[in-house]
Amino acid sequence: MALQQATFAAGCFWGVEEIFRREPGVLHTATGYAGGHTVRPWYDEVCDGRTGHAEAVQVLYDPALVTYERLLAVFWSCHDPTQLNRQGPDVGTQYRSMIFVHDDAQKAAAVASKAALEASGHLRRRRPVVTEIVAAGPFWRAEDHHQQYYAKRGTGPTCRI
Repeated sequence: MALQQATFAAGCFWGVEEIFRREPGVLHTATGYAGGHTVRPWYDEVCDGRTGHAEAVQVLYDPALVTYERLLAVFWSCHDPTQLNRQGPDVGTQYRSMIFVHDDAQKAAAVASKAALEASGHLRRRRPVVTEIVAAGPFWRAEDHHQQYYAKRGTGPTCRI
C-alpha cells in the first residue's frame, strides 16, 4: 500500500509535530502553514494574522502500520478542540483546530470521528467542538528552525494542552 499524507492544526506546531513524530507508522513530519490566503507565508506574518494560515503539521504515514483513524485519535487527544482560535496560553487564529483532508475517505473518517467525540460526553464542560474540517490546499513548510523543534533541543513537548 502506498504511503499517505495527513495534515492537522492543533495549536503550537512544535508540540503537535513531536506527538505525531513519536507515533509508530508515521515516517515523516513537517511543520508549516495551511489554510491561508497568501503564497509562501513566513512565521511572523502568520503570527500577526496577516495570512489566514494555521500552524499545521503534515504527516507522511504508512497505512499498513497506522490507520488514519488512529491519527485522528492522536489529533483529538493532543489538544482541546473546544477552544476557538487558541490552545492554552497561545491565542490567535493561527492556533485554531483544523483537519485538512486529502480525499473523500479522510473527510468521511474526520466527520465521523468529530461526531463520535461530540457524542461521547468526554469534552470539557460539554462545549461544542470548533474544529474545522476542510479540503487540504497548499501546505507551506515552516522555516528550518521550526522543524523537529523539540527533537533538536532534547526536550519534550511543553506547549501541549
